[in-house]
Amino acid sequence: MDHKKRIRATLIGEKTDRMPVSSWGHDFLREWSAEELAQHTVERQRKFDYDLVKLNPRWTMFAEPWGNQYCRPTTQEFPKNTYKMIHSAEDLSRIERVGVDHPVFQEYERALELVLNDIGDDVDVVATIFSPLGVAGLLCGGVGEPLLSFAKSNPQDLEQLLSHITDTLQALTERVLKLGASGIFYAPLQWTSLNVCDEPFYEQFGRPYDLQVLKAAEGAELNMMHMCGNNIDVERFLDYPVQVLNWDNFGKGNPTLQDVHAKTDKVVSGGVPHMKLHKLSEQELEELTQEAVAGLGDRMILTSGCAVGAGIGDKIRLDIAHLPDRLTVG
Repeated sequence: MDHKKRIRATLIGEKTDRMPVSSWGHDFLREWSAEELAQHTVERQRKFDYDLVKLNPRWTMFAEPWGNQYCRPTTQEFPKNTYKMIHSAEDLSRIERVGVDHPVFQEYERALELVLNDIGDDVDVVATIFSPLGVAGLLCGGVGEPLLSFAKSNPQDLEQLLSHITDTLQALTERVLKLGASGIFYAPLQWTSLNVCDEPFYEQFGRPYDLQVLKAAEGAELNMMHMCGNNIDVERFLDYPVQVLNWDNFGKGNPTLQDVHAKTDKVVSGGVPHMKLHKLSEQELEELTQEAVAGLGDRMILTSGCAVGAGIGDKIRLDIAHLPDRLTVG
């Protein structure tokens, strides 16, 4: 069974020869041009032969077109934010609309084209899209505060900004699917965590804009919803129009894969303890993963619950690729 057949069978709940597997992460030194990002993505796939590929751009990319500035790192660490566009609630109304033809987005599309041309016939490639709330938070400097306070004092201008960002992300989603991506990896960042914002906040400033962006991906075969952080109520997202739900099942306060699998006909994605990978022996990794996926013989893709750290060595990543061969499922 080849990669695409294995994924398609998993999406409709059919048995496969083995559990599909994938992993993604940053290489902070090779994400600053279309060519570097594509080369890194293709090299990794050729080395580990995963069942799907997530195009994983630099996380600053979605804030750059609106004016945020970052320092390109010289070591494997997140880029430092050197300038943010929003410093006060009044600034929310001053952010201008951004077209999908912005050079940063063109760079991302070029990277996707290069990856698809190289490996797209053999494996599904999904393109990362941040959520409007995720982008708005980055324009304020991160996740949570100060955007939470700005929303209380100036909710109308925040909603206007979210609407502008949504228009751009919808257009970008349509573009990446037209280029040949199998779907999108939709990432609201840690805004999905109840530790960051409560359900009423997300219902007002997150969900409506999520659904608008996801509507632009309607018809794609492989859309993934990523819920980031701890204390995630995954049930809030069960009705999202995606085929795959991805979260850290090892995170504090998060549900197990089995809990969610029993409540939906969607595919669940997780099972690899990415926060502990550098501390685990091969046997410990296998035991934790085996427990995480026990009883899941269908509608399951073995992945980490978030990006694998750039500092984790190839040996551990290779273990992830080979894990399905050593697991007992079903």
